[in-house]
Amino acid sequence: MGVTRLKRKDRKNKARANNKQAKIKQLLLTPVIKNVDMDELRTQFGEAPKNKPAEQKEEAAAE
Repeated sequence: MGVTRLKRKDRKNKARANNKQAKIKQLLLTPVIKNVDMDELRTQFGEAPKNKPAEQKEEAAAE
């Protein structure tokens, strides 16, 4: 029995695999953010409120 190749399906499968690899390579190309100066960020955004749930409990108890 002769073997027939499904050429269109073969091209489609290869294209699908190549597209997946290309997507992965594209995602890996994006640079990773390193050496972030946390003190500078804090000055830009202000300090985060500390112990916020405790303050709410105290206010609820005062009322």
